[in-house]
Parts: sequence; structure tokens; C-alpha cells
Amino acid sequence: MDSGVSPPEKQEKEKFVGVNNKRLGVCGWILFSLSFLLVIITFPISIWMCLKIIKEYERAVVFRLGRIQADKSNRPGLILLLPCIDVFVRVDLRTVTCNIPPQEILTRDSVTIQVDGVVYYRIYSAVSAVANVNDVHQATFLLAQTTLRNVLGTQTLSQILAGREEITHSIQTLLDDATELWGIRVARVEIKDVRIPVQLQRSMAAEAEATREARAKVLAAEGEMNASKYLKSASMVLAESPIALQLRYLQTLSTVATEKNSTIVFPLPMNILDGIGGASYDNHKTLPNKA
Repeated sequence: MDSGVSPPEKQEKEKFVGVNNKRLGVCGWILFSLSFLLVIITFPISIWMCLKIIKEYERAVVFRLGRIQADKSNRPGLILLLPCIDVFVRVDLRTVTCNIPPQEILTRDSVTIQVDGVVYYRIYSAVSAVANVNDVHQATFLLAQTTLRNVLGTQTLSQILAGREEITHSIQTLLDDATELWGIRVARVEIKDVRIPVQLQRSMAAEAEATREARAKVLAAEGEMNASKYLKSASMVLAESPIALQLRYLQTLSTVATEKNSTIVFPLPMNILDGIGGASYDNHKTLPNKA
């Protein structure tokens, strides 16, 4: 008779304590017969107490006389339990969310931070989760806290802030290896928040501001240097053609006039001013001679 469990799964289940389907012993068979007889005598009342419904996302680990019945732990649906000799544990196989409370951690560069996270895991082997650990969810919760502190304690603050993805992958790998014997598979690990002291936040903000100011000064200096180079090139072009400077004056005057200003400054070439000054000086010099 096929029990519905594949041979590899049977071999895996036989590694755990109490998994034995074949040997009940003389006393075991006697108790089994008495229990079955009790079900027949009290039928149909007993059938409602012996039948249990296991949902699709659940597994039932059945203990018969203290021994795990591995052939009944992988079948959702309807199972039959004998009174007095059978006990079952219902195991949920859905993904569980484990919130890690804020942990106070001292980083490698001696900075105290508070880090909280979340772990997503699920049970893939109901027999392992029941037979190998007392409380699988509490054990996973405590192990996640310890692993988070141990991994972040070996990193500097800058590494924690910049390399969250690598850190979470490392934590997931460590948790997955440690909980494999418990029938746990870690699906995802995330660091939710990293809290640093207020004084350190101010220091980091001042450092970032100083860095931005230094970068701005460097960019301004580079802009002045490029502007001076282009002004030098423009002056060389204007020096080759003096009329180009006059055209530039007129273009500037046209630009100022379009802005609806009440005052317009009209630039005059320096040679015109020199000519006017020289003529007035000559006229003033000749007047005394005529007198």
C-alpha cells in the first residue's frame, strides 16, 4: 500500500527522532487494537472526534504512542486519529513575518547605532519543525536578532549605510544554514531603519555641507578660468577688427533698450573722447596768443 510519501522524503524523515512506522511492539499493537475497538463500539459518535480536517497550507504531524507517523505528515485533507494513542500537531506552512525590534549595536568604528529589520521565512518540513526544536518560531526570532547583531558588529557605519543589500544577503545565508535542521527556509531579510545619535547626525550634516561648499568653490573657480579663456579669445578677435567693438556697443545698447529702462548709458569710444579733449586744448591754447 502506497502511503503517499516519496522515498527521498521518507529517508529524510527517518533522520529525525521518533520517526518509525513499522514497529509498534506487542504492547503497541494491543493498545492499537483496543483503541480501534473503542472507535467501533462508540460509532458513529466517535467518528466525529477522530476525523480531523487539514487545510491545504497546513500539515499534521501525528504521534502514535509517542512516535511520529511520517506517512501522515504530508497529506492535507481528512485524517483519522485513534483515541488515546494518537496526538497530532498542526503546522502552518505559510510565510511568516518576523519583526526584529531595534537592536543597539556597536559598529567596528565604535559608533553606537540602533537597527531594526524584518525576516520572512516559512516551514518546508513539518516533521523537522516539530521534532528538532521546541518552539520553532521563537528559536528563529532569537537567532535572527543574534545574527543581525553579529553581522553588523563587524561592519563600519559607512559600510552599513552603503551596503545594505550585501549585508542582508549575508544575514539570509547565515540564517538559512542555521535553520535548515529545523525545517525553516528563509525567504528574505530586510533592514528597515538605521538610527544614529543626534550629535553624530549633526556632525555628518556639517561634514556634508562643508564638502558641498568646497565642491561649489572648485566649480566656481573652474567657471572663472573658462570664462577668462573665452574673454581672452574674444579680445583677440575684437583687436583684429576695431569696427567689431563698435558693433558690440550698438548690440549692447539695443539689449538695454528692450528692457524699458528710463536711463540708457551710451558708451563712447575712447578715441573720440581723446579727439574732443585734444581739440578743446588746442582752442584754449590759441586764444591767449590772439589776445
